[in-house]
Amino acid sequence: MMNKPTILIVEDDSSVRNLITTTLKAHDYRFLTAQDGETAIMEASSHNPDVMFLDLGLPDMDGIEVIRKVRTWSCMPIIVISARSEDTDKIEALDAGADDYLTKPFSVEELLARLRVTQRRLAMLEANASAEASVFINGDLKVDYAAGCAYLAGEELHLTPIEYKLLCLLSRNVGKVLTHTYITQKIWGSSWDNDVASLRVFMATLRKKIESRPDSPQYIQTHIGVGYRMMKV
Repeated sequence: MMNKPTILIVEDDSSVRNLITTTLKAHDYRFLTAQDGETAIMEASSHNPDVMFLDLGLPDMDGIEVIRKVRTWSCMPIIVISARSEDTDKIEALDAGADDYLTKPFSVEELLARLRVTQRRLAMLEANASAEASVFINGDLKVDYAAGCAYLAGEELHLTPIEYKLLCLLSRNVGKVLTHTYITQKIWGSSWDNDVASLRVFMATLRKKIESRPDSPQYIQTHIGVGYRMMKV
C-alpha cells in the first residue's frame, strides 16, 4: 500500500476548491490550500507537498509563472486544472514544467485517476532513486540503460539509435506527458517543424516494434497536437 501523498491545491474559485478538498478528504488524502500564486509558492517551499493541483487563472499571477518558479527548486508533480482548453495553453503549461493537464469541468473520478497515475510515477521514481536502477521494467517491456538494450517479452528489440533514445526518454518520464518541443529538443537539440514530422515517423516505427496492436497502443499514448506519454502498464 502506497503512502497517501500530501497535495497542495492552488485554486481561487471556492466552489472548485471545495469540490477537490471534499473529494480528497473522502479518500483520506492530506492537503493544503492556496488561493493565489504567492501563497502557493510559499506553501510549496515551506511544507514541501508531494503533488500540486494548480489552476492557471489566479488573481495575482498566471499559473504558468507559478510552475516556472516552483521548477527552479522542486521536481514535485504539478497537475494543472484549468478552464483553458486550447492545445497552446496545454503545451505552454507542460513546457513550463507541468506533469499533467486536466480541463474544467472535470469529473472527480478523472481527478482521482490522474492522481493515482502520479502516485505510481512518484513510487517508481523513488524506487529507481533508491536502487539507482539501471533497468526499467514496464509490463513485458524492459530497457537496460547500462547495456543500451531493450527487450520485449524476453526478446531483444532491434531499435535504431533514435528509436532507442526515444524509448529511454519516455521510459525515464513514465506517466508524464512530454511535448513535441521537449522531445525534439532532447533528441535532436532543436524543435523545427520538420523535427516534429520526423518525430511522428520515428514514433510510428518504434510503436510497430513494441506494441502488439499499434492501433490500440499499450505503452505509448498520443496526446494529439501536444505530445506523447509512456503509460505505466
